[in-house]
Amino acid sequence: MTSRPILTAPDPRLQAVSTDVEVVDDEIRALVADMADSMYAAEGIGLAAIQIGVPKRVLVIDLDQKEGTRNPRAFINPKITWTSEEMAVYEEGCLSVPEIWDDVERPARIKAEYLDEQGDRQILEADGLLATCLQHEMDHLNGVLFIDHLSRLKRSMAIRKLTKAKKLAAAG
Repeated sequence: MTSRPILTAPDPRLQAVSTDVEVVDDEIRALVADMADSMYAAEGIGLAAIQIGVPKRVLVIDLDQKEGTRNPRAFINPKITWTSEEMAVYEEGCLSVPEIWDDVERPARIKAEYLDEQGDRQILEADGLLATCLQHEMDHLNGVLFIDHLSRLKRSMAIRKLTKAKKLAAAG
């Protein structure tokens, strides 16, 4: 398939709320394949469709990618149905917020429902990095970036850094 450019903050399209997929068809499967290619090209472990400019509730995750194995999983119309009271902190980064990393606190365990690439309903219980990654990518579907979970000061510093980097890239 095709690797597509990834939008970076402060692009306003990243704030769009994505819409549900009505039918899981070949067009959606092609989108999933393009998303996986884009994620691998950027050396990421997760990507939401809105990050390549498609406001659909679709995301891909591949935690095995860090070890050099490819095992992408598609999550279509994902919904979190339960979260633990226990919280966990992970240092998060994002392909749409390059070179910015910071600690984010999220529920340690979750249950989610989603459709797979065949359109079949799946239920998943997740903890650790998978739970964090799924919550991070699902935030994108609602127009939320991980830096939105940071303090106002840290968020404004991150946006300034990204804006400056974009200006330097455009000038260079």
